[in-house]
Amino acid sequence: MAGTARRPLLVLLLVAGAAAVAESKQYTPEDRFLLNCGSTTDGLDADGRKWIADSNDNSWLVDSGKSSLMMAADKMDTGLPSTIPYMTARVFTMESVYNFTVNPRDRHWVRLHFYPSSYNGLPADTFHFSVTTSTGVTLLRNFSVFTYSKALSQAYVVKEFSLPPNPAGFLTVAFTPVAVEGNNETYAFVNGVEVISMPELFADPATMVGFADQTVDVAGSVLETMYRFNVGGQYIPPPNDTGLTRHWYDDTPYVLGPAQGVTYKAGPHFQLKYPTELAEYAAPPEVYLGTRSMGSDPRMNQNYNLTWVMPVDGNFTYIARLHFCELLLTRPNQRAFDIYVNNKTAQSDADVIGMTSEKGIPMYKDYAVHVADEPGDDAMWVALHPSVALRPQFYDAILNGLEIFKLNDTGGNLAAPDPEPSSMLARAELGARGLPHPGAHRNMTTVMGGTAGGAAAIGLVVAICVAWYQDKKTKDPTGAVAGGSHTSGWLPLYHSYTSGKSSGHLAANLAGMCRHFSFAEIKVATRNFSESLVIGVGGFGKVYRGVVDGDTKVAIKRSNPSSEQGVHEFQTEVEMLSKLRHRHLVSLIGFCEDAGEMILVYDYMEHGTLREHLYMGGKPPLSWRHRLDICIGAARGLHYLHTGAKYTIIHRDVKTTNILVDGDWVAKVSDFGLSKSGPTTVNQTHVSTMVKGSFGYLDPEYFRRQQLTDKSDVYSFGVVLFEVLMARPALDPALPREQVSLADYAALCQRNGTLPDVVDPAIKDQIAPECLKKFADTAEKCIGEQGIERPSMGDVLWNLEFAMQLQDTFEGGSSCGRRVATAAGGGEGSGKGAPVSVTLDPSNSNGSAASVTTLETSSTTRAHETAVIVEEEEDDEVANSAAFSQLVRPAGR
Repeated sequence: MAGTARRPLLVLLLVAGAAAVAESKQYTPEDRFLLNCGSTTDGLDADGRKWIADSNDNSWLVDSGKSSLMMAADKMDTGLPSTIPYMTARVFTMESVYNFTVNPRDRHWVRLHFYPSSYNGLPADTFHFSVTTSTGVTLLRNFSVFTYSKALSQAYVVKEFSLPPNPAGFLTVAFTPVAVEGNNETYAFVNGVEVISMPELFADPATMVGFADQTVDVAGSVLETMYRFNVGGQYIPPPNDTGLTRHWYDDTPYVLGPAQGVTYKAGPHFQLKYPTELAEYAAPPEVYLGTRSMGSDPRMNQNYNLTWVMPVDGNFTYIARLHFCELLLTRPNQRAFDIYVNNKTAQSDADVIGMTSEKGIPMYKDYAVHVADEPGDDAMWVALHPSVALRPQFYDAILNGLEIFKLNDTGGNLAAPDPEPSSMLARAELGARGLPHPGAHRNMTTVMGGTAGGAAAIGLVVAICVAWYQDKKTKDPTGAVAGGSHTSGWLPLYHSYTSGKSSGHLAANLAGMCRHFSFAEIKVATRNFSESLVIGVGGFGKVYRGVVDGDTKVAIKRSNPSSEQGVHEFQTEVEMLSKLRHRHLVSLIGFCEDAGEMILVYDYMEHGTLREHLYMGGKPPLSWRHRLDICIGAARGLHYLHTGAKYTIIHRDVKTTNILVDGDWVAKVSDFGLSKSGPTTVNQTHVSTMVKGSFGYLDPEYFRRQQLTDKSDVYSFGVVLFEVLMARPALDPALPREQVSLADYAALCQRNGTLPDVVDPAIKDQIAPECLKKFADTAEKCIGEQGIERPSMGDVLWNLEFAMQLQDTFEGGSSCGRRVATAAGGGEGSGKGAPVSVTLDPSNSNGSAASVTTLETSSTTRAHETAVIVEEEEDDEVANSAAFSQLVRPAGR
């Protein structure tokens, strides 16, 4: 009966159309201060908001600016959404205070903007400071923007706080330099300060999870925003908020496990019914008009939890605000579920219709939980599980929006120590300098979130898939960077650039996306296209080494008029790379289309292509660890394309010549001329398109059916993995017939158990046997004949990281043994929300058989088809290591 009852709901989910458009009341703030610190001129940011120069009237600063300096950033990172407010700073030599006269009845947002650059020659790492407010709360303590942004891979940092009303009618923000051991000169700085009044959205106390008789006073607290998600939906920029200028992000990177449920958007004529005026400001209509639910299978839904995991700082109390709105059902007990926060029951038998009386009524619930300062406890888990006790019509759960706020402690403190860079990053940096990593075989903890450490008792920590902080050597001589739409300090960056004008092949909306070089500039940069500067030749044309802006090394790709690639590829490359920024994607600096030319200008990749370091390049062979690290980096870049961008992007030409390596040996995916946007609706499984790509790497299913999916990239990447292992081309006609195709030959060797015999002799003795098995198994799954048989890029990344950990363990002299992770299920002890026990073998983590025991039945399923609670028999060398830090979910704040 339960399965039959689910079918109408499934049909509704599948036929759901475009999101509805609903009018909501816009809040008009009485106080609104946006200070462009250290600037002498006003200006607009990427969202069109006006920032006022803080030098216009020195009354902003209590000492009229006498103890501060106005400075400009020495360099401009391409990850910045706008020059305003980031390219100028107010630098403080001693404690200095901004003072704002405000409405004494209003709560206020305070947002602090920081860009970790050097200013007028002052190095970025000389800035250490604390920030306090008139409420007596310390917002930041001994804070280093440079350390923070580097550890979290962020180009810039935005800290958002909410301060309670001050009856005295003023609000102050004080910046105090903090002396650091070994450095007598320290300064404080800020690029932008926002003070904006807001409605009192925190008037009601929150119930303490696990203590039904205790509540937490939120109204009198200072809060820091940690996360804000439009669950099941896309990014919502500040202009589309309810007047509160908040960023709402896609929740997908934080959904735990492979069972992520389904998403649903209300139809175009759906009307929301707000119960109160205040409720209209709680979240934008778009949040309430979309949901994430568990899916259509009642049996499966009873055996897993829909779970979100968010790293946070230990030793603080947090508020989890869950937003709900029933969009489909009309009667109580059609859908009821239990809510767990940090594995404790926050609410049993939650029924949205029961709480609101009818569909279309938005609401939210606040739950408070204390996160201990213990290793493995520094994460927030929010989990939903269908209520079994009520026997609802549909065994399902829904969520529309999720916010996580940190509350100040009893000592008036919100600050936490700066995060340390992940061991993976530290190892990469040491490796780039030829130094050994001191703790390569020990446990490694990846930093995520604001200042948080690793996320979980599961040892599966969310991946850093945001744009990696880079000290770029590029500087836009015009200083103009505008038009960025939605950027964040803690999720993938989307932005665009305006510099000069374009005419010719690029549409007007594309021409404004990045810097426009004149043909004269390109000729100077390449010494009139000197053949001595040619560093490669591809399908598009020759690639030259060049220098722009005096000392910035670039790679310049000039279209060959006789090339098969032309206008479309040129447009695609500009469009794609102007919107994408990630540590493992090559950055596009600009373009030129003067005089009938089509020229692209990129960051210079000093070490060239991956292929050059494998064969046919005359270069010393890379070590196995180095090769594996490059594969992991490339996998991160591809995983970001598939899941981290606004839409799925399919590269379509993954090969070793399109994986480049920069001066620090960081792998970057390049050449987006053939890239395509993937399916844009839930019902669309592929994109029908002409077959393009490189023979030897082409997905056979795509070749036969002309149906492109993200699994086509997975196939190509599988060929790359075997290429890295065997150091031979994807196609080699000079070899015996059965060896011509690398994919076919490698699969044959894998089946026959002879693959170790054909591994590149240069690395054969370096590879741990367990690492080789995991790596080869992963590559073999990637080149499966059918796309459905292949893992996702997230799964590939997971396995490669695990292979690296196996290598670490081997080199460290420890035995890895069997790993079983603990995943959040919800529910205390043996209570509700913990119905599944699964044992995983790490040597076969993708699609391996797993024994699943429920409270009612026993069955066998596949590990990737269910979200699980896993019993731990952990080897400490593995369980909480960085092998699980860069895995399936992009993260970072």
